[in-house]
Amino acid sequence: MIGTIADDFTGGADVAVAFRSEGLRTLLFFGVPPSSAELLEHDAIVIALKSRMAPASEAVAQSLEALEWLRRHGSDQIYVKYCSTFDSTPAGNIGPVLDAVADAMSVDVVPMTPSSPEHHRTQYQGYLFVGSLLLAESHMRDQPVNPMRESSLPRLLRAQTDRDVGVVELGSVRHGDLESILQHCTARYLFLDAVDSEDLRVLGKALRERALVAGAAGLARGIAAAKPGTLSLSKNPRLAGRAAVLSGSCSARTLEQVAAMIRTGRPAYRIDPVTHTDPEVLAAAALTWYDGLPDGAAPLIYSSMGPVDLQRTQEVLGVQEASGILEATCALVARGLVSRGVRRLVVTGGETSGAVVSALGISGGTIGELADAGVPWIHPVEMPDLALLLKSGNFGAVELLVEATR
Repeated sequence: MIGTIADDFTGGADVAVAFRSEGLRTLLFFGVPPSSAELLEHDAIVIALKSRMAPASEAVAQSLEALEWLRRHGSDQIYVKYCSTFDSTPAGNIGPVLDAVADAMSVDVVPMTPSSPEHHRTQYQGYLFVGSLLLAESHMRDQPVNPMRESSLPRLLRAQTDRDVGVVELGSVRHGDLESILQHCTARYLFLDAVDSEDLRVLGKALRERALVAGAAGLARGIAAAKPGTLSLSKNPRLAGRAAVLSGSCSARTLEQVAAMIRTGRPAYRIDPVTHTDPEVLAAAALTWYDGLPDGAAPLIYSSMGPVDLQRTQEVLGVQEASGILEATCALVARGLVSRGVRRLVVTGGETSGAVVSALGISGGTIGELADAGVPWIHPVEMPDLALLLKSGNFGAVELLVEATR
């Protein structure tokens, strides 16, 4: 059974989709479940943490707690899921978490790749590409939280760990003896080139019995394809009901999606923490605005902002203070929307998603149909009449938010 530790909630949903798409019965939990949690029959379990932006020591502690729970509940393979853009800082948390998990499992070599071609992320000669651009030349160069100014995966990881890092280039992936390469590898971490789904299937077959593997959802899907699945892939009907979008991501793609909603004439309300720093006041104002909308409106409530406004906000409030105010506000707004009868709630951004899920008291759910690649509807265990869409900032077509809330 595959047990996965994901570093944020949207990434957890993404990797759960990868397993489910290959026929694995997959359970998704937000945070480490209690030991007494009742488990349905499953082939894979994903524990989505809120650890990507946490201090490294906290991320390590959360990940080790998740590892212990997964091994205690029968996981014989552990998958550490990180973002397909290797979204991290020089201090972590990818390196520190991998060091801790590998040490706890006494694993000498951890094969990995962030390649996820369906999301236009590929690895070639150890470099990470976003579409046709190197990572450091893509929109991720100016990502507001973790700007990525380096494209070499070994260099990125070496900044976070003192362990050796190696690369298996594409020719060896396609024509080499991967089992022998892994057996004779002297590096702790080994990045494996992959530029298309077939490369990932080759890697998945070679890694299907490895105790510890890491990467994005693409490699997870390759491993799942090499394991026998038992799930019927008939579609789950998406729930009807009132819809709303709560957007906290400031990524370039989310800003395009927010603009698309506004262009269509959807009611839109912007949360601005510079006007007031009390989350309760900000949330109350947003919900009062919502209460004045006509029945059937599918509005957008957003704190997403472009680079200029984001810089202004961070200069006035500080980076951590601004993030904390906005996450707390979005959590309160989400709770208010659900109490007012919203039954299809779309949330953008990993940190915002984590805050919303925690505020709603959702421990996990089942994976429903896809709204877009890596973006599934989730049906929470505690709220079977709620459909939740947690969208990673850079995922989805420009019209995703509009289409998801029709």
